[in-house]
Amino acid sequence: MWQQLFDGLKNEEFMIVAIAEESRGADHARQWIEQAAAQYWCLIDTEHRVADLYGMVNVPQAVWIDAAGRIVRPPENAGSTDHFRLMDRTTRTLAPEHQAARLAARTAYLDAVRDWVLTGRHALPADAATGRMPRVTPEIALAQAHFRLGVWLRRHGNAAEGDAHLAEASRLHPDSWNMWRQAADLDAVGNASGEAFWQRVQALGERPYYPAPEL
Repeated sequence: MWQQLFDGLKNEEFMIVAIAEESRGADHARQWIEQAAAQYWCLIDTEHRVADLYGMVNVPQAVWIDAAGRIVRPPENAGSTDHFRLMDRTTRTLAPEHQAARLAARTAYLDAVRDWVLTGRHALPADAATGRMPRVTPEIALAQAHFRLGVWLRRHGNAAEGDAHLAEASRLHPDSWNMWRQAADLDAVGNASGEAFWQRVQALGERPYYPAPEL
C-alpha cells in the first residue's frame, strides 16, 4: 500500500522512510523489505533509537514531517485497526464486514497523507503538534536503557541477564508493544505472536491496541 502511495506522490517532493525496528539485524527484516519491492527509503534500526526519539510504542506508527523538518503530526497509528482482535485464531480469518472496515480505515489514512502532501490539510499547528508529542518520563528513559542493555547482553551470549533487563524494560514502560514484542522475538521460541501476545492483548480490556488517529 505504501508503494502505491509513493508512486502517486514521488513527484511532489515526498518521501516515505520505512524503518524496521529489528534488534536481530538486517537479515530478519530483509524478506519483508524485498517482498514490498519498495522504491522509497527502507532503514533497519537495530537499537530502536527512532522509537525512543519519537516516542513510538507500536507498529505501524507514522510521523509526518514537512519539507522544513517540522513534525506536523506526531506518532500515531498509521491506518491499522483493532479488528484483528475479532479474528478466528484457528483459521486466522476475519468476517467480511470486519475486513471491509479494516480496509476502509487504511484507505482513509492513506487518503489523509495524500491530502496533506497536495493541499497541506491535516497538518497540525506547532503548538498542537507539540502538545501531542509523547512525553519521556524518567521511567520510560530508564526502560529504554534497560531494553538496549538487554539486547546487547543477549547479542553477546548472556541470555538470562539480558532477559531480566528486557523484562524490566516492559515493566517500566508497559505501553511499549515494540519493546515487549522484540523481547519475545529474541527468545529462541519466537513467541511475539503466540499465546502470550493474545493474553496481553486481552488484558487491555476495552482499551485499544491501535488507537485511531485523530484526523
